[in-house]
Amino acid sequence: MAKTRTSARAPESFLPLPPATFQILMALADRERHGYAIMQEVAERSGGAVQLGPGTLYGSLKRLLESGLVAESGERADPEMDDERRRYYRLTELGLAVARAEARRMEEIVRAARRKKLIGLRPA
Repeated sequence: MAKTRTSARAPESFLPLPPATFQILMALADRERHGYAIMQEVAERSGGAVQLGPGTLYGSLKRLLESGLVAESGERADPEMDDERRRYYRLTELGLAVARAEARRMEEIVRAARRKKLIGLRPA
């Protein structure tokens, strides 16, 4: 199988990710979802602190599709239980690798903040 130009890129070359992009990749990390379900997952996981509007979501999804981090899924939910107009998205292998690389990058930032005693302190 020939590699495409996009899949030949190192995951770290995509970093740092915009916050909305990372939120979308995290929403797709455990299963495929349609756009509205991505918005719901992000809002629920963040306790409502992060709300992706349709413009942000679909603009980001377009870029993620073009860069090969996300693909449209050929799988469909039960047609009787789902709107056939919905488009489902899933992470590609590259998308998963990029999400993991971004999580590691952010983890290192948190470690540095702890070393600087910016987080993890109890109030005096």
